[in-house]
Order: sequence, then structure tokens, then C-alpha cells
Amino acid sequence: MGLPLSLFIFMPFLFVLSTLHLVFTLSSPFMQPLCHHDDSSALLQFKKNFIIKNSTSVFFLPTCDQKVASWTVEGDKSDCCSWDGVECDEHTGHVIGLNLSSNCLFGSINSNSSLFRLVHLQSLNLSYNDFNGSHIPSQVRDLSRLIDLDLRLSRFVGQIPLEISQLSHLSSLDLSYNYMYSFGHLITLELKEPILRSLVANLTSLQKLDLSYVNMSSTVPNSLANLSSLTHLGLRGCGLQGEFPKGIFMLPNLQHLDVSGNKGLTGYLPSFTWSSPLETLDVGFTSFSGELPASTGNFSFLTYLSMWGCNFSRSIPSSLGNLTKLNVLDLSDNYFVGNIPRSLGNLVQLSSLYISYCQLTGPVPLILGNLVQLFSLDISNNQLTGPVPLILGNLVQLSSLDISNNQLTGPVPLIL
Repeated sequence: MGLPLSLFIFMPFLFVLSTLHLVFTLSSPFMQPLCHHDDSSALLQFKKNFIIKNSTSVFFLPTCDQKVASWTVEGDKSDCCSWDGVECDEHTGHVIGLNLSSNCLFGSINSNSSLFRLVHLQSLNLSYNDFNGSHIPSQVRDLSRLIDLDLRLSRFVGQIPLEISQLSHLSSLDLSYNYMYSFGHLITLELKEPILRSLVANLTSLQKLDLSYVNMSSTVPNSLANLSSLTHLGLRGCGLQGEFPKGIFMLPNLQHLDVSGNKGLTGYLPSFTWSSPLETLDVGFTSFSGELPASTGNFSFLTYLSMWGCNFSRSIPSSLGNLTKLNVLDLSDNYFVGNIPRSLGNLVQLSSLYISYCQLTGPVPLILGNLVQLFSLDISNNQLTGPVPLILGNLVQLSSLDISNNQLTGPVPLIL
């Protein structure tokens, strides 16, 4: 039996209407899904476990965001997707982001925390809070969709659980600066070597890894050099030992590398025959040694270079004058000999220059008067000779100048 003629006539019109209705349904702000009740309940229960601690006692934060204070199911704020610090998936309504950084939360997180019911979370930031010596529960594995996890400066202590290595989607993991004092003893986060190696082996998508001041007391695994996506590596003050893998310097995307404060860590800077994206390099207070290669001057993106308290020797290469984006250069407390390179006068963006406690000789280069952005200049405790250059009076931004314990002669220029 055929369709009526009138239906054929109106079919294009009906198709247009249905299409418009579909487009309106998908795009209308009034049709967005509300927060799921389970997620809302989990967030409110999480809130009840904490108090807002005086901001002056939590890492000297000037203010607290107190985002959780606005969480309520009453009135027009009943949808948790509208709560401060909460992000929902626009299609499903599930909570996918939780940012409670600097909320001055005080309390503990345990294995029963309702936080681990938010299984759709992709981003979790609990930094700058006070979790009062909590351990990171192994239930963190339930947040299997996490891409970003930031727990820095939140007074977590104890052993980092192996289950963190199961979060295979992580691109950013920051557990840095977690410690507290108890009865005069320093307690920190700890990461045993087998767990460290498992973490590096499984989290192959990492772009940022910061474990600064996590107690490792181990060698740096060579497998770190396999994380080709890594842009940020922070291992400051971890008790690292042994030789630092040269391959890490060759990571193609690495922009920030900080291994300072590990006196048991040895190593050297290789000669670089490639273009490096490094912007920050800090190997200060380690046992790195050897000659500073001329190719260090190829780090054209560097803004921060610190090598204080190491065992570097021979002369300071003049190629450092090529690092024209540098803001901070610290070569103090090494065994450098020879003159201060005149090429350092090219570093007109410098705000801090430290070359103290070396064995440098010769005059203070006049060209240092070009560094008009300097706030701090320290060339003390060397064997520099000759007069104090009058041209240092050009450094009108200086707030700190130390030229003591040298063999300088003549008067200090009045302009200083």
C-alpha cells in the first residue's frame, strides 16, 4: 500500500524540523546533564572530612580559596557541576576535574575516602593543603582515568604506593615538597627503588614528573631516558646516588631539569651536538665534575643555569656568552680557573650572576657594566686583581654586590 501524496509533500519539511530539533537539543545550554547524584554525594562527604585551617599556618599562604565552602545542594547551587573547583563532562555530567589547590584544607585522607568514588576524574589537584601526615592510599588506583595528579606541598608522608604506577594515562605527576616535622624529626614521602622503576616503566606518557624532596636514596634509573615526551623532570633533594644517566640530557622535549641538592649524585655534562629545548638546568650541590663543555653555549633557550657547589674545573667557556636569554647564572663554589670571560657581558637579560668561591684570576671585565638588569652580583672569594671598575656604576638595579676576598686594589668608586 503506497504512502499518501500529502506525506511525500511534507517529508522534506518534517526532516528539516527534526534536524533543527536535534541540533537545538545538542547545543542548548538548558539541556546540559546535571551532576550525577553519586558524584555530588562523594564531594559533600569529602568536604565534611576537613576544616579550613588558618592560612598563615599552611605554608604561609596569604589567603585561602575556600572553594569547598560554597558547596551545597540547596537553592540554585544544587548542581555540583557549578561548584567552585569542580569540572564536569559536558555530555555525561560526571565529575572529571577537581582543583582544590590552596584551599587550606586540614584533615586526613584514608583508604575509605569518598574521593576514590569519583572514578571518572581526569585531573586532581590537591596541592598546598595540609593532609596532616596522611599516606597516599593504594585506592588511588581506582582513579584509573587520571591524566594530571598534583599533590605537592600537602604534607603527605610515608611510602608512595605501587598502585600509582597503574595510572597509565598520567601525563603529569607532581608529588614534590611533601614533608613534616614530628617531635623534631623530619618525615617525608619515600619511594623505594623497585617502585620507582615500576613507575618509570609503566607511566610512558609522562610529560611532567616532579618528585623533589621525596626520599629515594637510590640511583637514577636509566629508563628515565626512554620517556621521550618528558618536558619537566624535578628530582631536587631526593638523596640520589651513583652516576646520572647521560641519556636524560638527550631527551628531545626536556625543558626543565632539576637534580640539585643530591650530593651523592655524580655525573658530567656531555658535549651537545644537537639543539636542546632546555630552559632550566640546575645541577647545584651535586658531585657533577669535569670540564664545562663549550657546547653548553648551544642551549639557546636557557633562562636559568645553576651549577653551584659542584666539582667543575678548568676555565669557564666563553660560549656561555651565547646564552642571551639567561636571567640567572650561578657557577659558584667550583674549581674554575682563568679569567671571567668578557663574553658574559652579552648576557644583558641577567638579573643574578654568581661566580664566587672559585679560583678565578685577572681583572674584573669592564664589559660587566653592560649588565644593567643585574639585581645581584657576587664575584667574591676569587683571586681577581686590579681596580674596581668605575663602569659598575652603570648597574643601577643592583641590590647586592659582593667583591670581597679578592686582590683588588684602589678605591671603591664613589658612584657605587
